[in-house]
Amino acid sequence: MCWSARADLAVGGAVTAVGVLCLVRSGRAGRPERLPLAALPLVLGVHQLIEAAVWLGAEGELPAAPAGWARTAWVVIALPLLPVLVPVGVRCAAVDAGRVRRRVLTGLVLLGLLVAAPLAHAIVTHPVGATAHAHTLDYRIGVSRPTLLLAGYLLATIGSLLLSGDPQLRRLGLVTGAGAVVCALLWRLAFVSTWCALAALASTLLLRWTAAPAPETRPPRAHTPGAS
Repeated sequence: MCWSARADLAVGGAVTAVGVLCLVRSGRAGRPERLPLAALPLVLGVHQLIEAAVWLGAEGELPAAPAGWARTAWVVIALPLLPVLVPVGVRCAAVDAGRVRRRVLTGLVLLGLLVAAPLAHAIVTHPVGATAHAHTLDYRIGVSRPTLLLAGYLLATIGSLLLSGDPQLRRLGLVTGAGAVVCALLWRLAFVSTWCALAALASTLLLRWTAAPAPETRPPRAHTPGAS
């Protein structure tokens, strides 16, 4: 796929529509605990729409002020928000998981918060830049220890999906994990941009997951005197 303003508009519009449907399906299925993670396609769809504006700014087709707002909004979603939203969403959905698994997922939520804090600080204290490189965008915010933060970022997001215990969420984790490897190898300078675009497409896998109804609660069997 070749990224551009037009491509981001197309992908963003489609994924946003899927995201709205995911939220509607979660509500109809009686699974409110799934709503945080069901919102992921909507968030990533809007994220791609914002990047269309970043492209226009990089190409000089958007005034400096709105272009700067678009860059900042894109980075806020990509960096501090996602490493918190994904593990929180997985942890909320894991109502039927065992105690050990819930504790591990809670630990990944804390990891996501630890990663998000310095990323948010970097966004507040440094200007956000974006440069086009061969049909991709390279974002710069001047963050320190990027390799360590990236490792924690991927562990919090992909790791929570892989450790969720849900087969469909594990599938999403495998797809986004494989995508992270490919994006790192092919687009090192624009890793965050390309991986977020792939994650947006992959998040449509949640559409089927959100439609699963809540398990029925069966009343306890009445005890019959004399029954064995």
